Amino acid sequence: MLTRPTGRFARQQRLTQASEFKDVFAKPCVKQGDANMLLLGKINNKNTARLGLAVAKKQLKLAVSRNRFKRLTRESFRHHLDIIKNLDIVVVARSGAKEKTNKELLDILSKNWHILRKKCEKLSQV
Repeated sequence: MLTRPTGRFARQQRLTQASEFKDVFAKPCVKQGDANMLLLGKINNKNTARLGLAVAKKQLKLAVSRNRFKRLTRESFRHHLDIIKNLDIVVVARSGAKEKTNKELLDILSKNWHILRKKCEKLSQV
């Protein structure tokens, strides 16, 4: 069940178990990253994309920064559900993210969702 882009971040859209995170970390089919974040993706058998966030205190020291990064990532994820369907994605924050404005982070995330989808499509065609 998909929610509207303005809806909540539903439980079925989250990676909730440690084993789900381990699967994506151990065998990602695609990786996309820069100085701000790393996205790991793995094709799933579900009808919707699922998101996991790994935001280390070592990378973003202030709780405000960590929460802002998570909030913006979830918001961008919800708006791009149609692009990234059938993927389990883990977003790992990097220290470069703390210097970016909200708009810059949303633009970077949008670009990364599109690149991640293109890489997955290439892999599924092979």
